[in-house]
Amino acid sequence: MLAGSYDPWLVTLSLLVALLASFTALAMASRATTAHAHASVWAWRFGGGAAMGLGIWSMHFIGMLAFSLPIPVGYGLTLTLVSLACVVGSSVFALWLVSLPDLPALRLFGGAALLGAGIATMHYVGMAAMQMEPGIEWHPGWVALSLFVAVAASWSALYIAFHLRTRPGLRKRITSATLLAVGICGMHYTGMAAARFPSNSICGAAGDAGLPATSLALLVVVFTVLILGMALGLSWMEQRLESQLLRMRNATLSDSLSDAQHELTQAALHDPLTRLPNRRLLQQRIERALVTAEQESGRFAVMFLDLDGFKQVNDVYGHQAGDALLVAVSERIGRLLRPSDMLARLGGDEFVLVVDMAPGQDIGLYAQRLLQALDSADLVPARDMQITASVGIALCPDHAASERQLMAFADAAMYQAKDAGRNRYMMYSDAMQDSAEQQFRLLADLRRAVSNGELLLHYQPKVLASTQHVCGAEALIRWQHPERGLVPPDSFIRLAERSGVICDIGRWALREACRQLRQWHEQGHTDWTIAVNLSPLQFTSSTLLQDVQQALVQHDLPPRSLVLEITEGTVMRDTETSVGLLHALAALGVGISIDDFGTGYSSLLYLKRLPATELKIDHAFVRDLEHSQEDVVIVSAVVALGHALDMDIVAEGVETAAQRAYLERLGCNYLQGYLLGRPVGAERFAQLYAERRPRVVLTRS
Repeated sequence: MLAGSYDPWLVTLSLLVALLASFTALAMASRATTAHAHASVWAWRFGGGAAMGLGIWSMHFIGMLAFSLPIPVGYGLTLTLVSLACVVGSSVFALWLVSLPDLPALRLFGGAALLGAGIATMHYVGMAAMQMEPGIEWHPGWVALSLFVAVAASWSALYIAFHLRTRPGLRKRITSATLLAVGICGMHYTGMAAARFPSNSICGAAGDAGLPATSLALLVVVFTVLILGMALGLSWMEQRLESQLLRMRNATLSDSLSDAQHELTQAALHDPLTRLPNRRLLQQRIERALVTAEQESGRFAVMFLDLDGFKQVNDVYGHQAGDALLVAVSERIGRLLRPSDMLARLGGDEFVLVVDMAPGQDIGLYAQRLLQALDSADLVPARDMQITASVGIALCPDHAASERQLMAFADAAMYQAKDAGRNRYMMYSDAMQDSAEQQFRLLADLRRAVSNGELLLHYQPKVLASTQHVCGAEALIRWQHPERGLVPPDSFIRLAERSGVICDIGRWALREACRQLRQWHEQGHTDWTIAVNLSPLQFTSSTLLQDVQQALVQHDLPPRSLVLEITEGTVMRDTETSVGLLHALAALGVGISIDDFGTGYSSLLYLKRLPATELKIDHAFVRDLEHSQEDVVIVSAVVALGHALDMDIVAEGVETAAQRAYLERLGCNYLQGYLLGRPVGAERFAQLYAERRPRVVLTRS
């Protein structure tokens, strides 16, 4: 047998080439995984596979050149190219495999077997390119070991490349590339150990038809290093570019999120119509002013401003004109403010000013300037509207040193200004203390009423006109005060709305009404429905849809058995938002009732867009129905309009038999009023109306 020897420098060079090929392959695998475009992914797969295959092939031939025989050696061109194609194809397959979303054990083993077979084929086809005569003799044990090493190295390569593709730390990648390079070299030199060359062997490819070993060595080294270097550099450059683009996208996203956060903060702390601070921001401002006043012995005023006759503006000109007036008032007052002052809108036509007071400043003159600025006919140029205001003033620390007391005292002074003739201001005085303290204590009690179980619902029957039988009820809230007894709604509803407590009360009323209806259904009154009133603040609450849905699910009620009553004024306050919210509520399947219909002409323009199931005629049109032909015409028109739009008509405030007869003749579907039944507790309601079930239930799709 011919004895061979190895050049240590070439052996070292083969290991370095294998290391460079492994490192490049790992980088390409990472790029193929993180690339987003489909074409880009396949470009990295083919490019990476070609670079990896070329590196393995180059390492193989450098290893072959490191092995010296005492005869001239060359390599056939055709088989050399075939060996290159084998390893490039298997490398492309390997890179495709590790770029998949997952790599289960069975797929990993199959891929390792195919990649190992490709590397082994490259090696033994490359050896065959020497065209030895007689042929090379192979030791079966070493051949088997080389195949095992090829498969094991391939398994390691696939496993490491897959798990490093999204965690491309430089140190981890160098360590992994070193392990892969050792495995590839181990396969090659194990395969070389399996070769036996007879003593009379000659290399058929050493002649003119083959490639000389020295020429092939130079070509392989230069070409391989060039290709691998270019691939690695391209990967690094694109990774840097993508990193820069990612940072730019992140910066843009961060700016967008910041803008969105700013918008959300603005929406949470400002009134949507006038863009003025709302109740929450006002409270924060007063609390900060209290701290500053205590630290610096300063003074400030809280001025409660309420427009005089604003309801008439809405009734005469419509709610859109009323909204324009509110915006104009906020702008007019804003021109008088100093940078340290704040103007906030509580809701409706109520505004609050927080004014820092310099030593010796007369806050009365400031209030008088406000009144003069508003007492003008040019607030809304398109309308000849003139408005006045009543202002109540409370000072800190002269009158109070807490946010709640200052607001309550300013509110009490404002009502004194209205009682004194309007279009004026009043300073809080001790004479108002009883009224203000009473309101203050009433509000404090009201805040605890829900948790203390002091609130209850009374139910007024809703009668089907065609059968005169009860088909449901309207839930009306009552307050059983532990000391004052039964507090009428007029005494606390407005206070609840102005303080924001109405949202908690409304949420409780919705759940309690649904609970009671479920109890009536279980008692056999499955045809009864329940109507629940929504306050303007509750209607605009961000949790309304969720509250309604939870109440229905919690008490296992069919949505059609719940009717939500919204006043016409609430709907017309912000028509676009209201239409969208009403459609969302209607999508749940609940009924929508427009309460107090007919008190504003502008509603007719939007009525066809509202997904309402019924119109509720205001009692003002029912009261004089027997004596007013105009009211008869109005009610008749409303009934015809509602029926044309496939809505039921409910008339409230029915107190006489003549009114009932008129309403039945005009075509009203449902009736409510003291004639038909007063509001009573749930138990009494069931006792009174349990036997008065309708023989016919009228429903409208």
